[in-house]
Amino acid sequence: MIYHITTQSRWREFESKDYFSSESYADQMFIHCCEMKQVQGVLSRYFKDVDNLLLLHIDEKKLVADLKYEVSTGHEKFPHLYGVINKEAIEHIEKII
Repeated sequence: MIYHITTQSRWREFESKDYFSSESYADQMFIHCCEMKQVQGVLSRYFKDVDNLLLLHIDEKKLVADLKYEVSTGHEKFPHLYGVINKEAIEHIEKII
């Protein structure tokens, strides 16, 4: 399982579509994801003062786009999805409090 953090408003933009895309995808051509052990660090670094967040639980075996683990922040390997998230791969959507 991998995870993607997004806002509720961004999720609503894609509710009627069969895929989800992050705001950074257009610029970077991949969607930032993380493993469960990395979620808290990502939240504290990039979402410190952001409300109404969702954690998408993604089954990487069901993804259609290419997933690559690449070295990023703190020399950790993070999962990067080179394409959109097909909604069949989203197992659960959790509100982050």
